[in-house]
Amino acid sequence: MEVNIAYIDGQNLHLATSKHPTSPWRVELKRFREYLTKKYQVKDAYYWLGYVNNINDSLYEEIQKAGFILKFREHHSALASVKKGNVDTDIVFDIMLRLYRKEEFTGIVFVSGDGDYKRMIEFLISENKLTKLIFPDKKRASSLYRMINNNYYIDLSENDIRRKVKK
Repeated sequence: MEVNIAYIDGQNLHLATSKHPTSPWRVELKRFREYLTKKYQVKDAYYWLGYVNNINDSLYEEIQKAGFILKFREHHSALASVKKGNVDTDIVFDIMLRLYRKEEFTGIVFVSGDGDYKRMIEFLISENKLTKLIFPDKKRASSLYRMINNNYYIDLSENDIRRKVKK
């Protein structure tokens, strides 16, 4: 039985869908979580955000009610007002730590189009630990991913997938 873990770069997912230049849309988080479970046998799904801001409490609650484990990047309090998300290194470290500890899981389902993850994605492929790379919008994904075999990724903005997860 497959046991996969999902990692979602929340800012990347949000910006690539709701700020889409021609057809913005919003992911229904509960439907998206169900999709990950049914399609990819995702047991735990980590939804990463940049930093805690009390004005976003309703968003955090929505994410958790949908079944995601909410994770934040650690920041020094003096920088909180000028910080952007930048969860990349935290996500990479968390995934690599799981591999180093030889935790029991089949693979990683990764949601982002950010090219900063390319080396990690290549490593997961070489270790047979990438279940699927999900681009929120393939057209806006980094060009660094062009060399990756299309068996490894899907485009969340494709009509059939979008219909399943759209709010």
